[in-house]
Amino acid sequence: MEIARIFGLFIATAIAEIVGCYLPYLWLKQNGSVWLLLPAALSLCLFVWLLSIHPTAAGRVYAAYGGVYIGVAICWLWLVDAVKPTSTDLIGVTVCLVGAAIIMLGSKTS
Repeated sequence: MEIARIFGLFIATAIAEIVGCYLPYLWLKQNGSVWLLLPAALSLCLFVWLLSIHPTAAGRVYAAYGGVYIGVAICWLWLVDAVKPTSTDLIGVTVCLVGAAIIMLGSKTS
């Protein structure tokens, strides 16, 4: 159950980071309102706070989080940008998630 909780925390962290970066992108590149910067800043604050509550060493969290972030980013590509992931996108995500799992599960034994 602990692994599922940590994985869910990684997903929430990735969503907060992506939203915090996507909203300024909309403002800068898509002529969005400057008011998008306020929820973007709040989302990035949430991202930092979520990173701080992970239950292991920061470097390990950042390394494993990177793999999950890539998976969430590809889901974002599909669901928000309406771009269907390619087979190489999916293979890459799988490799990254396996790497993240090795990092997090391996930390339990060392």
